[in-house]
Amino acid sequence: MISLQFITHQTEKYSYLQSACIALEGGCKWIQLRMKEATPDQVKTIALELKPFCKEHEAILIIDDYVELAKELEVDGVHLGKMDMPVAEARKLLGEGFIIGGTANTFEDVQALYLTGADYVGIGPFRFTTTKKKLSPVLGLDGYHSIIQQMKQANILLPTVAIGGIAYEDIPGILATGINGIALSGAILQAENPVEEVKKILTL
Repeated sequence: MISLQFITHQTEKYSYLQSACIALEGGCKWIQLRMKEATPDQVKTIALELKPFCKEHEAILIIDDYVELAKELEVDGVHLGKMDMPVAEARKLLGEGFIIGGTANTFEDVQALYLTGADYVGIGPFRFTTTKKKLSPVLGLDGYHSIIQQMKQANILLPTVAIGGIAYEDIPGILATGINGIALSGAILQAENPVEEVKKILTL
């Protein structure tokens, strides 16, 4: 069973909350509440609605970017992009009880996140994705393989999650590079039956 992280997304069909509930219903145990265009208050409203659903499904809930909000709402942690608060600063605010993840595009990014105390790294993008505005260079399988090998050589033991434009058929190849988990959004929400799609992905 693969480690699957679902990144919330709003589409014409589903709201942020609905998208998360679909993933939970399908058996996903890790939700990242990502609402890039929203205000902190809007994120807070959705997070408060989502938190009991995550508890009910025994799933981890992390908030993208908003460190103070994660602390206030006592969710499980935060995910920090390259332009967000530095991991070390977030750790000071949150303490050891929270999960802190960071975004990486190169081995140097991974190394920096490891040294500042990140709990996992989201490495990407795998390919071009429309859900992210300022996109870093696309990695593909070769990029993942190279970063994972460099991590092994440097003895960096940090959970890794692939992210960015990943489709169902990409997953086996990505996991074969040594990546630990997959973060998905569009691949699930664009499926004919998103709940069944989550179940199918989890059987890989």
